[in-house]
Amino acid sequence: MGFFYLGLVLCACQVLVLGVVASAPSGKLPIIPFDEGYTKLFGEDNLMILRDGKSVHLSLDERTGSGFVSQDLYQHGFFSASIKLPADYTAGVVVAFYMSNGDMFPKYHDEIDFEFLGNIRGKEWRVQTNIYGNGSTNTGREERYNLWFDPSDDYHQYSILWTDSQIIFYVDNVPIREFKKTESMGGDFPAKPMSLYATIWDGSDWATNGGKYRVNYKYAPYLAEFSDLVLHGCAVDPIEQLSKKCENTRSSESVPTGVTRLQRMKMESFRKKHMTYSYCYDRIRYKSPPSECVINPQEAERLRVFDPVTFGKGRRHRGKHHHRSRVNQADEATSV
Repeated sequence: MGFFYLGLVLCACQVLVLGVVASAPSGKLPIIPFDEGYTKLFGEDNLMILRDGKSVHLSLDERTGSGFVSQDLYQHGFFSASIKLPADYTAGVVVAFYMSNGDMFPKYHDEIDFEFLGNIRGKEWRVQTNIYGNGSTNTGREERYNLWFDPSDDYHQYSILWTDSQIIFYVDNVPIREFKKTESMGGDFPAKPMSLYATIWDGSDWATNGGKYRVNYKYAPYLAEFSDLVLHGCAVDPIEQLSKKCENTRSSESVPTGVTRLQRMKMESFRKKHMTYSYCYDRIRYKSPPSECVINPQEAERLRVFDPVTFGKGRRHRGKHHHRSRVNQADEATSV
């Protein structure tokens, strides 16, 4: 795919995207109309662009789900959306806001995920973040959380910061996960240009308690609402793999560069109260934590008490699974 050109893109875009100077909220970044930044991906009839041209509704029914994708590939940047999730019975429903290059690199793709997992009535939505680099699907880097609000009541902002050295996930400008590149990871850190995706689909086989609770189309259509879509990074030509355009980030004081001291306190508080699964502590999947993991003894103890089988001595024996199957292990511990 022209790795020489990819290297040039990496160098050029790192300078531009990493040249930002602040760690402030992202509310001032430009929001471009849907037709200028995105295109329909699937489920044509189930995707509706609102009159303002900047808001999109995605729905799932018995026929199909739906989704859209950015027109450009991006090499690093800040990506955000305000999302309102479906209400009522949502078991088996998956809403995703993520970056991927799986269509260009099917055997060694990169991916950075927000996945929202529905639940039965009376049980809350769960949020999962995941990271793959260079096709490292045998080493899923999942974390899962509850939220401090009902994401179906109103819009909330979900954001991804991706640089050459770190990935940070935000909810309403509160960082919930910081993932840093380490030398031991080798090529497992996402490094190739990616597109931004938003989808809603039927994940009945795995999303809620390992597939025990499935999508009930009596409650369809399931509607996910997206607005305030931000694409702020270095756009890359998909054919030439050369920089097409980069946002002028030198004056972008709304783009964060990392986690401030106050944000770190908020992040630690969030993880203490709301994190229900982390691959770093999963003793069933890993005899020893993956090399990039930094073990927090307090975090380890809290998860061990929460689920002593998964996060304790890991007595239950499991063989190798596809990454979707491994997700189920966490789901069994954190769902209904």
